Amino acid sequence: MKLLNLFITGLLIFTLAACGGGDKPSSESKAPAKSMVKKEEPKAEAKAEADPMKDIGVGPIKEAITFGELDEALAAKGEELYKAKCTACHKPDKKYIGPAPKDIYQRRNPAWVMNMILNPDGMIKEDPTAKKLLQEFNGTPMSNQSLTEEEARSIVEYFRTL
Repeated sequence: MKLLNLFITGLLIFTLAACGGGDKPSSESKAPAKSMVKKEEPKAEAKAEADPMKDIGVGPIKEAITFGELDEALAAKGEELYKAKCTACHKPDKKYIGPAPKDIYQRRNPAWVMNMILNPDGMIKEDPTAKKLLQEFNGTPMSNQSLTEEEARSIVEYFRTL
């Protein structure tokens, strides 16, 4: 019986030593993940910081948008949508829960704005500028309003009138 208790105690000590929770993670498991993060993020952030007017963000809009003449009918539809879907968090000309859309095209590419409207979750996960805005606005993410591209385009047109 003594021998059995000694054997079980030894086995238990061996098992604990083998699992041991070690203070130092192995270099094999830690190094690749760490180096991948460091290589990817600074490049994306540097690109966005270099020229935010060329950054189109992450989402269904893949090309920069250039404006022609103001489409007043589209802007009127955008104003209605903005009032119905956006005013809980955005005020036209001042910071509120989210940023003010007035003069947004002096700070952001219209395609970036559309992607933020259409894909706020993806933008917050992948776009460096959206990540910074999330921090700036106390971690309050933009709500996904499930708008169509046409609806988002009308809101983007309305922002031109502010």
